[in-house]
Amino acid sequence: QVQLVESGGGLVQAGGSLRLSCTASGNIGVINVMGWYRQVPGKQRELVARAASGVTTNYAESVKGRFTISRDAKNTVYLQMNSLKPEDTAVYYCHVRARRSSGYEFDYWGQGTQVTVSS
Repeated sequence: QVQLVESGGGLVQAGGSLRLSCTASGNIGVINVMGWYRQVPGKQRELVARAASGVTTNYAESVKGRFTISRDAKNTVYLQMNSLKPEDTAVYYCHVRARRSSGYEFDYWGQGTQVTVSS
């Protein structure tokens, strides 16, 4: 059983900051990528940021310079969000891609955490 537990969402004024965290537990295998996606009603889920094994990170253009993704050694990924804008309002989902002992990769998703930025 694999679990992704997210925390850190909430309501913040424009220009403020929030920090999201997500911890993966269970028989997840070897984690290759941890990241964050977001979704607003009526739109597709979009990548916000991801961190692959090592130091490779990718960010959506809209968050570059404002958001920072980081990982620790205990299967936890963080998303530091600064200078938040109303357009950052969305449900944020943690994503993990891991390789099981079979050699196959699997994708896992968190339950989502709401981030609301007021103007």
